[in-house]
Amino acid sequence: MYYQDVDFDIADRVGTVARRLGIARATLALTWMLHKPGINSPIVGTTKLQHLEQAVPATDVKLTRNDIAYLEEPYRPKGVLGFS
Repeated sequence: MYYQDVDFDIADRVGTVARRLGIARATLALTWMLHKPGINSPIVGTTKLQHLEQAVPATDVKLTRNDIAYLEEPYRPKGVLGFS
């Protein structure tokens, strides 16, 4: 796996928005996915109660267009590792 500086910028933005909303980063990540019409099953499974406790509140959090734009702005698509 490889990381780029932009990946850390995105993580920082997730932290900023999560703190402002008073939720965990994992909750924000799930909230963002729930705002994406093409994602039908964002939760693959949980292995700890804490994971479930962070997932459930995501159904009640509402993101604004500005929140979503702020989170997505630095993202740049990457190629799949192992394929050219």
